[in-house]
Amino acid sequence: MNKKNFTNWLMLFSLALLWGGSYILMKQGLRSFNYWQVSSIRMLSAFIFLFPFAIKNLKKLNKKTIIPILIVAFIGNLIPSWLYPLGQTQVDSNLAGILNSLVPVFVLIFGVLFFKRKTGFIQIIGVIIGLVGAAMLITKDNVFVFGRMNFYALYIILATILYSININQVNYFLKSLKGIEIASLAFLFIAPVSAAILIGSDFTQASTSNTLWIDLTYTIILGLFGSAIAVSMVNALIIRAGSMFASSVTYIIPVFAIFWGIMDGETLNLIQIIATLIVMISVFLVNKAHK
Repeated sequence: MNKKNFTNWLMLFSLALLWGGSYILMKQGLRSFNYWQVSSIRMLSAFIFLFPFAIKNLKKLNKKTIIPILIVAFIGNLIPSWLYPLGQTQVDSNLAGILNSLVPVFVLIFGVLFFKRKTGFIQIIGVIIGLVGAAMLITKDNVFVFGRMNFYALYIILATILYSININQVNYFLKSLKGIEIASLAFLFIAPVSAAILIGSDFTQASTSNTLWIDLTYTIILGLFGSAIAVSMVNALIIRAGSMFASSVTYIIPVFAIFWGIMDGETLNLIQIIATLIVMISVFLVNKAHK
């Protein structure tokens, strides 16, 4: 393995560590704040960290980059930052991490539909298997009773769809920029919206919480590591190694998400374990076939 490949794999595992822990940090933040507030605190924390880089790189905004960066800002970061904590009001953090494994599947689908990515039979099978696994994960108790669905899981699936659009945007339109340049400029647009939402929020729930300050700390950490650093890193990895390799970080995220969830007292039943394996097989087939 050469130095570049080693660095790519090191970045991949570092991302999995950061994002695998993000779900449990969101869960902690939701003890005191609603999902709008968790998102806004997260986004503003990331913005403050990245602001010096944004000022330095303002000249990189031009007619060629402005639209993709706006898509990265709102489709790839802000809206998913609402959807993930909304989903986690009714979905355990370990299941949220597992559902996030669908990102490479949607990266492939949107790549084929809109970016002329070539595909094959094995990839199509992988996509179908992934959707079956996701359907199993969003059923509550019995996989065969699809009327009994946890519809909050659909918010997380929608977030993975939006995030896959983000990955394709970076891969096809922003390769001339560095990862931290893309992230810092994106959060420059996100910050005003997040600030407005936070200012207009009702903090009654937070003000009566016994864990307010520790939950605020968790959410700020989520912003710094789960957004500012992780988004910069994944953008860099997309540019270095391509969209499918970068999105395959979701192979590893569930390992960390499940670990942190179990440490926090969450459990997995047999159906969820089987569905997890099905989703992992799906992502493997999509990624392996692409290579």
